[in-house]
Formats: sequence, structure tokens, C-alpha cells
Amino acid sequence: MSENGQFLQTARASLASMNLIDDDVAYNALKSRDPRFDGVFFVGVTSTGIYCRPVCPVRVPKRENCRFFTCASAAEKAAFRPCLRCRPELAPGHAPVDQAHRLANLLMHRMDEGLADDGAGLEEIAIEFGLSSRQLRRIVQQELGVSPIELIQTRRLLLAKLLLTDTSLPVIEIAFASGFSSLRRFNDAFSRHYRMPPTRLRKEAAAYPDGIHASDTSALLLSYRPPYDWEGMLKFLSGRVICGVEFVSADTYARTVRLGEHTGWIKVSNVAAKHALLVEFTHSLTPVLPALLGRLRHMFDLAARPDLIAAHLAQDDRLKKSVIQNPGQRVPGAFDGFEMAVRAILGQQITVQAATKIASRYAEAFGETIETPFPELTRLTPQAQIVARASVDDIARHGIIRTRAACILTLAEAFRSGSLKLDPGAHPETAVAQLVALPGIGPWTAHYIAMRALRWPDAFPKEDIAVRNKLGGVTSKRAEELSQPWRPWRSYAVMHVWNGL
Repeated sequence: MSENGQFLQTARASLASMNLIDDDVAYNALKSRDPRFDGVFFVGVTSTGIYCRPVCPVRVPKRENCRFFTCASAAEKAAFRPCLRCRPELAPGHAPVDQAHRLANLLMHRMDEGLADDGAGLEEIAIEFGLSSRQLRRIVQQELGVSPIELIQTRRLLLAKLLLTDTSLPVIEIAFASGFSSLRRFNDAFSRHYRMPPTRLRKEAAAYPDGIHASDTSALLLSYRPPYDWEGMLKFLSGRVICGVEFVSADTYARTVRLGEHTGWIKVSNVAAKHALLVEFTHSLTPVLPALLGRLRHMFDLAARPDLIAAHLAQDDRLKKSVIQNPGQRVPGAFDGFEMAVRAILGQQITVQAATKIASRYAEAFGETIETPFPELTRLTPQAQIVARASVDDIARHGIIRTRAACILTLAEAFRSGSLKLDPGAHPETAVAQLVALPGIGPWTAHYIAMRALRWPDAFPKEDIAVRNKLGGVTSKRAEELSQPWRPWRSYAVMHVWNGL
């Protein structure tokens, strides 16, 4: 077994309380088919004698026919047979090769980040997981039904289709932005896949904001399931804005962006009539569009099922009023994992306002300057490799107490070395265990990071003083008990508690 697998088993054993073990909780998660619950539990169907993963594509069985298990072996001990469609043996953390399904999802995330091209990128990811490239290809084929190269090709073509229909970018720029090495290869692949040349999908680009020339930026839409509480999202982000890096107006969010060697800025607004967010981006970011759009989807929680979440949380009298008033509540994510983790450390045991001021001073000290059309956007978010070269005194002199400065330095080194990655979709138990192992990071900080950077829907920072006070001044243990009916959507419940109670 690889080191990854051994660490995962240790994390599962030490953090078993995070697992979904309540049948009603598990059934609500099953109905959503949310991949974030894959590997956390299994469902045995008494009418068929088969057990499945919560992401199985078959019709959701009736509640009375379901039995839930925290591991595949428990389901088999109860005489259930593994499903031949979803293949429980490949669930995250349970596969013969560690984390097969999650590995496939992380591979897609790395594709978006531009780190998994046709050859070298796949080899690098295989080495990271202690696999051969042949094993990696076999896992992806088993999990997704296609080879890694076919998966890459499909995602490239889908991005190209989006850019052709929603922007005025030249076709040749779209070809390269989508990952094709030449216009000829793009035309051939597009025509073969869609049975039409790319030019047939061209249309007029969306209107650009006043004062911004179409030659400098493009804009496209990212859809969501309505309703969407855009006002609430902006209010949350506005209270935590990192000055110089981010800016929130009455109806938009803007920030500077660094992805690899590419820098620029983005501005996001809501187009409620189309159930979509309009993302304006500088053309300097076109080469890294997959990574940019993926991060924005996570940051603004665009894949959430507000109908299921609201219906479940409204059953609790404490949350019912807030749910009715804010049916489109989302959990704000993070554009950058390192940025989010530092922000969480700076927020330990102080007010949101105080932490925001300190985070802004920190960004001014360690973030590189950038020119934008907006006076509010002047800095790029500090990079881990730059912060890792600082000393505790360098960090502490900006109003950060020394213990937190040391914690930030340790965190930066973990990011710089690659030993810690806070990718959306990473297993929450493993990531929380890694975070808590760092000096200066406790359960509150780890769960807050899991809630926002890892996009874990059932994170619950039970030590949060605001949550405990709004629940009646209870202890963290009592808060944990009171939160059980909210599972598996406790991250969303926390937002209602913070904003509504």
C-alpha cells in the first residue's frame, strides 16, 4: 500500500465521527447523488439484494428498502452483492488502488488546472499517487468509461464550444485556450465530434460593460440551479474582502488572478433571468480558462442543489425562517486554497472585521503589485513559495501574533513542498487530519477550511463562538448534538445560523 493509502486509513480511523452513519442523513445525501459523499457510505437495497455507492446512476430506491453502511465489507457481511454499474470496490478509499473514483475526479481537476496534458502531466499525477501511468489509465477507464486522452479531448471540445458561442474570441485563440496544439487539430477534432466546423457555432459576443474594450476582455456565462442568493453571497464576501486583491460592489465581485504564469483580473455579476453568473475576464487569462472557470464554479457554489438542501434544513424550527427567507443560500468557497487557509488562521479568536484588516496588511506586504483598470485592485494574492521564504518576524511585524505567524510559515512550506493540497474534492477526513497535524491549526480552523476550500457540504466548526451563541450559548459538544438533524448539509446550516438566527 502507498503512503497515501496508509495515511488515509489512519485519518479514517481517527476521524470516524465525520462519517454519515444515520440512515435518514444518508438517504438525504443519496437523493442528491452528490459526488462529495462518494466513499463516505454505501446503500444496500433489500428489494434487489445489491449495495451501491451514493453516486450510482440507477433510480433512487424507496426509503424503506434502504440499509446504510459505512464500509463495503459491512454491506457484504449483511449478504448484499456489489452493484455491477457503480462498482463499490472502486469507491474513494475502498478501491484496491487507493481512492480510485476520487483520483479520477482529481485528475479532471488537474486537467482544469492545466497540469494534466497528454503525456507528462499524467505521468506526474501517477507518481504523486504512487501509481504507474498504466495503472492510472486503467483506473480512469474503469471509473469513467473512457481513456484519459479521450477525457481530455472531450473537456477541451466542451470548453471550445462554450467559447465559440459565448465570446468573440478569434477561433485560433479558442483553439489554443482549449488546449489544442494547432488550429488544424482543433478543426479536425471539432468537425469529427460535432459534425460541423467551429465557425457554424459563432455568434455575437455578450455585451461588454461600459468603459471596457472588447479587445481587452471577454465574458461568458456559468449556469446555476435557481434560486441563488447573490445578495447574500456578496454580503459574506464583502465582510471578508482582502483589500487590493478583492473588491465587492453593490452587485459585483472582482479580484486579481494568478494562475501559473498568467495574471489578470475577473469581474462576476449575476444574470438572474438566465440563472447564470456573468464572468468577465482579461484575455491574459485565456490560456488558463479551464482552471479559472473551475475555480469560480467552486467559489460561488454553482453545483449546489438548493431545492434539496432547503427542503431538508427547513424541517428544523431553528432554521426554518432563514431557509424560507433565503432559499438560495450558498456556501461561499475559495478561489485559492492557500489564500483561504491563511485567512482562516488570521481569523482565529478575533472578529471578522479585525481579521480582514490584518489579511489586507498581509497581502500588501507579500503580494506582488499588478495594474488593473480598478483602483481597488492592486495586488496579487501572496504565493506560498514567497511567504515560505519569510521569517516569523517578517510576518509578525504586520500585526500578526507570533504563534499565528509561525503557523502561516509552516502552512506555506507545506504548500510549497506539495505535501499539502487543498483541492476541491479532496477527501475531507484526510485533509482535516493533515491540517490539524500542523501546529497552530485546530478543529475549528480545519473544518472552516474544509467548508470553504474543500467544498465539503457537511463540515461543522462546532467550536465557532458565533454558532454556539446563536444556538443559545451552548458548548461545542452540545452544538455538535444540535447539528445532527442538519446532516449532510451542515455547511449550509452554518450559513443560515450565521446570517439568519
